[in-house]
Amino acid sequence: MTELIVWHDGGCPLCRREIALMRRLDRRGAIEFVDVTSAPASACPIDPAELLARFHASEDGRLLSGAAAFAAMWRAIPLLRPLGLAARSPWLLAALERVYLRFLQVRPRLQRIFAERHAA
Repeated sequence: MTELIVWHDGGCPLCRREIALMRRLDRRGAIEFVDVTSAPASACPIDPAELLARFHASEDGRLLSGAAAFAAMWRAIPLLRPLGLAARSPWLLAALERVYLRFLQVRPRLQRIFAERHAA
C-alpha cells in the first residue's frame, strides 16, 4: 500500500473544510494528515512556511507540491482515484497546476470569506 502524508494549514477555515471532506472520503485511513500549524518542526520535511504556502504531500517518500500533491491524495481515495490516475498524464497535470496557481491568487480572499462566515 502507498504511504501518503498530507500537510495542511489547520489555521485556515477553507483548508479545514477541505481536509474534513478528504478525511470523510478516506474511509480506509490511507492518508496521514498533518496540521502544520500544530505539528512539531520534526514532522515537517521542509520549512513550515513553505508547507503553508502551497499544498504538499509525500507519496512513498517522494515530496510533491501543488497539483501533483492533490493528485497523490486523490489516488488514495477510491472515489477520486480515477482523477488522480488521470493526473499522471503530463499534460493534464500541467493543466491542473495552472488552475492551482490561479486558485492561489484568489485563496486569500476566499480565506477571508470563509473566516467571516465562520465567525458570524
